[in-house]
Amino acid sequence: MADHMVHAFEEVVEKQRAAEQAHNRVEELRHSFGPPTEHKWTKQQTATYETAWRAWRDLDRDAQAALAQYAKERGRSRQEVQADVETAVGRSEQE
Repeated sequence: MADHMVHAFEEVVEKQRAAEQAHNRVEELRHSFGPPTEHKWTKQQTATYETAWRAWRDLDRDAQAALAQYAKERGRSRQEVQADVETAVGRSEQE
């Protein structure tokens, strides 16, 4: 039972990476559709954007929760772990 509580660092990194990829997708959509204030988005564009935004929000929430849990389990500050995770995500994207 206790095993389930322990998050591996790699798992936290994976969740953060997924959240960042989802955020990039939201930014790409916003860029390709143009600002909604200047361009009337179609229903399809709006639905696509909202789906992507919700996915990012959910993934980001999961990533933040995993990060907080990992930090708590190891008695480290959240900021410290966040910095390590961002470094690891950055490294893996360069490979």
